[in-house]
Amino acid sequence: MVMSVVSPRKLLSNYQNVVVGRKRRCSLRELEENCFDFDDESGGVELVQLGAEKTKNVLILMSDTGGGHRASAEAIRDAFRLQFGDQYRIFVKDVWKEYTGWPLNDMESQYKFMVKHVQLWKVAFHGTSPRWIHCAYLAALAAFYAKELEVGLMEYKPDIIISVHPLMQHIPLWVLKWEGLQKKVVFVTVITDLNTCHRTWFNTGVTRCYCPSEEVAKRALVDGLDSSQIRVFGLPVRPSFCRAIISKDELRDELELDPKLPAVLLMGGGEGMGPVKKTAKALGDALFDDLIGHPIGQMVVICGRNKTLASTLESIQWKIPVKIRGFEPQMEKWMGACDCIITKAGPGTIAEALIRGLPIILNDFIPGQEVGNVPYVVDNGAGVFSQSPKQTATLVAEWFSTKTDELQRMSENALKLAQPEAVFNIVNDIHDLAGQQGPLANIPYSITASFSYPAESNTSAAMV
Repeated sequence: MVMSVVSPRKLLSNYQNVVVGRKRRCSLRELEENCFDFDDESGGVELVQLGAEKTKNVLILMSDTGGGHRASAEAIRDAFRLQFGDQYRIFVKDVWKEYTGWPLNDMESQYKFMVKHVQLWKVAFHGTSPRWIHCAYLAALAAFYAKELEVGLMEYKPDIIISVHPLMQHIPLWVLKWEGLQKKVVFVTVITDLNTCHRTWFNTGVTRCYCPSEEVAKRALVDGLDSSQIRVFGLPVRPSFCRAIISKDELRDELELDPKLPAVLLMGGGEGMGPVKKTAKALGDALFDDLIGHPIGQMVVICGRNKTLASTLESIQWKIPVKIRGFEPQMEKWMGACDCIITKAGPGTIAEALIRGLPIILNDFIPGQEVGNVPYVVDNGAGVFSQSPKQTATLVAEWFSTKTDELQRMSENALKLAQPEAVFNIVNDIHDLAGQQGPLANIPYSITASFSYPAESNTSAAMV
């Protein structure tokens, strides 16, 4: 499918003719056009497979802009290993950070800065949504960093490339196209935003686009993907969430929780952000019944990497049983031991909570990609939204005392939304796609090194 757009030539004319192939010069106009059309047969070098080996290389492209991308990448890696053993070599890499220059190698710190200033992030998210804007921007970056990115990609000689980040479709696909490999390498996108997502997720050149929900699949169709490219399996979460887990009573015994009191899990994400302290203190008051002089519930607080928050909470004299935890690698156990969860609207945490059947209280969201997660949970009866710590605490106290039937009903609705087999469905489908390809690992790198830069170019300084 070819789409015509107005190109901002004046803004980007300085980037023209930076990328030079051995046989022909690649202009910015071609970069822009390739942003929309990968269906044509390109005249790349025909690579002859000199041999075959059973093990195929899988390169997963991610970035630590939020914890969800790495979590999904590692979930896919673990599922491949469980399903197929040594049939695949898996590499989880941020090739932007390792092989390119600013701004691509600094996306993590830029993201953290902007989400702390949410209005700035909101402007950036919506301002880059129009297709001609983000495609022109990525075309300019490709003009500078295509050579470096090619080195990063081809170092692993991937038979399969899996992108779990919205900015890791366009430029890698251009590199594959210029190499004549777009029909030989399986390239798939695994969208890690649950409902609303940025349009950079959708590129018509992918072999497959795995959508976590029907709403995202509809957006993919609107943005030009064919229905044959789209699969709706759910959001990939760690395989440990999909396996049979020991009973709640046994988990509480293992984690040293009170076996008789219902438990609420309060999370602040990997960085311990949001109104965690205020909510924890409100819960400490609401879950203690002054009339009988006993607690009606207990609390687990996950502070992530926020050591200051953990230290502050540990210094408080609580009237109810409380567990304060830092960064926790075994969330499946803590979720399995609790009865409800309070968290911001991060897609990974929501997907995991649904699998555990936990009613969810959403207390915050990042503008843009997390906005749609709130109605996804609330409209399906799996939770509520409340930004008031006092109101949140009151609701939990009611769930643990007078409204236990409402808690049970939300738990059942959560289980109906859950898609525990998503990660296995994704890797099985990729395995089927890979069966149609021949391994590329035996192709010498020198055959693929097709980019060179003109001696007079001043771009070398920008690539340091």
